[in-house]
Amino acid sequence: MNRSRTPARRWQIAGVGAVAVALVGVGLGVASAAETSAPTVNCPAVAGKLGAVPAQAKAEIERNLALLNTQIAEANKRLISSQGEGGANFIQNAILGPLKDKRVATINRMATAIGRNAAKPALNVNALATCSLNQNGGGNAAPEPATVPAAGNAGNNAGGNNAGAGAAPTVNCPAVTGLPAIPAQAQAEVTRNLELLNTQIAEANQRLITSQGQGGANFIQNAILGPLADKRTAVLNRIETAIGRNAPKPEGLERFATCSLNQ
Repeated sequence: MNRSRTPARRWQIAGVGAVAVALVGVGLGVASAAETSAPTVNCPAVAGKLGAVPAQAKAEIERNLALLNTQIAEANKRLISSQGEGGANFIQNAILGPLKDKRVATINRMATAIGRNAAKPALNVNALATCSLNQNGGGNAAPEPATVPAAGNAGNNAGGNNAGAGAAPTVNCPAVTGLPAIPAQAQAEVTRNLELLNTQIAEANQRLITSQGQGGANFIQNAILGPLADKRTAVLNRIETAIGRNAPKPEGLERFATCSLNQ
């Protein structure tokens, strides 16, 4: 009699196993879908609120604007890795609240840096520091351009020896616009590369200051703008590739590679 029941029990066990495998598969699918639909941070842009930036404060301002983007990237990564944790107020208490505190400190540092050589900007720090969420992901990975034109060297004496440094041109690069919704898996990589574009601009601007008077008529194009376009092309291609791994690949971002000068 035991032998007669053995095949039936084997089928029952097999059936239970198949259901378990199916449930695991469904669970993985849900987890994957949840990861791709993680919200992203949506923060107010700060650069356009700073006003004229003295040349002496330019590098410090650009470092802090880049830091705002880094803080956003870190918060976005935390939103992905912490899905399912905590209660109703977890995101506000563990992510958005600490992000606001960091942004307040960074924005205040920028206001102080400007105030050392010009009128300190009257910023609504609380509003600029407070971020919300893009509930369905996507959004702008790096809202800050992280590069600002210098208003001139406010400490120069008229006709003094430093007048030439204040008159150095600055790089004018097109903003990278029209990106599609960025997959959660690519968010950090895209943010890093957008920040790298800003770092390249800052380096080119510094080179324009230190190289004044060097070379001939084509020096700036050959030694600064040309190499900058090559670097930007490589970064823009990396952004296309990062997005294309998990979504339709955007094409033609190289159109943002060529920069001109603010004389």
